[in-house]
Amino acid sequence: MIYADLIFLVNFLTDGALLVATAKIRRLRIRLWRVALAAGFGSLYVLLLLLLPQLTPLFTIGVKFAVSVLMIAVSFGYGGWQILARNAAAFYLTAFAAAGGIYGLYYFFLPSQAVVEAAVTGVFQWPASYGFIGLCFGFTVWFFLRVFRGAKQKEALAAHTAPVEVEISGFRLACTGLVDTGNQLYDPLTKTPVMIVEAVLWKEVLPEAWLKRIQSSDTDQIVAAIGTEEFIWQDRLRIVPYRGINRSTQFMLALKPDLVRIQYAGRQWESGKVLIGFDGGTLSAEGAYQAIIHPMLLQE
Repeated sequence: MIYADLIFLVNFLTDGALLVATAKIRRLRIRLWRVALAAGFGSLYVLLLLLLPQLTPLFTIGVKFAVSVLMIAVSFGYGGWQILARNAAAFYLTAFAAAGGIYGLYYFFLPSQAVVEAAVTGVFQWPASYGFIGLCFGFTVWFFLRVFRGAKQKEALAAHTAPVEVEISGFRLACTGLVDTGNQLYDPLTKTPVMIVEAVLWKEVLPEAWLKRIQSSDTDQIVAAIGTEEFIWQDRLRIVPYRGINRSTQFMLALKPDLVRIQYAGRQWESGKVLIGFDGGTLSAEGAYQAIIHPMLLQE
C-alpha cells in the first residue's frame, strides 16, 4: 500500500532541507516560501513516479535533472547560467553527501550477520524506518555543513596568513602570522607598530623565569625584572601599555628587532621600525598562526 501523503511529506522535508543547506553553502538569501514551492514541486514529481509508472518518458535522467535545476531556480532565482550551475553543483554535492551518510550510518548500525549476508549474496536489505532515515539525514546534513564551513573558514584564514621572519643580532625566528587589520597596537612614545608573537617561540633566548611570568600575565614582576636579571638583549627591551578586555591598562613586554620580513600577496615586505610583543598564550587554537601582523608593516 502506498501512503501518498506520507511520501509527499517525507520528500517535501528532505528537498526543503537540501535546498536550505545549499543556500547556506552558497551564502544565498533564504526565502522560505520559494523553498517550500520548490520542495512541493519536487515532491509532486516523486508522487508521479510512484503512482503513474506508465509515464516512463517523464522519469528519464534528463527530465530528473531538469526538475532539480528548476527547483533550484525557483528557490534562488536564475542569475545566469554560471550561478545556476554553481547552485546546482552545491545542491547535488549536499544530496550525495546526505545519501552517503544515511547509507554509512545504517551500515554502521546493521547487525554483523546482516552485513555478512549482504556481502555474500550481494543483496542489501533496507528495512529501516522513516524515523531512522530522517535522523540519519538530519545528522548527515548538519555534519556536512559543519565540515564545509570549517573548510571555508580555514581557506579564508589561509588567505590572510603569511610567513614571517624576525632577525635580531644574527638570531632568526620564522613563524606564520595573521594579517589583522584590527591590530592597532603602537608604542605610545615612538608610535612604532607592535607585532604580537607567541612568547613560547622565544624560549631559546628568553630566561625561563621571564617566560613563566609572561605566560601568567604577571606584568608587575615582568617590569621589576628588567635590569635585575641577565638578558642578552637587555637594551632592546620595551614595555608597551595597552588596554585589556576590561578596559584596564596592562603592559606587554616587547623587543626591538633589527628586521621583520613578511611574504604576503606575492610580495616581500621588510621593516625595521617595529616592536615584537610577547603573548603568553596561544594565538590560534589550531596552530594556524603564531603571530599577529600589524597592518602598517604591509604599507610602503
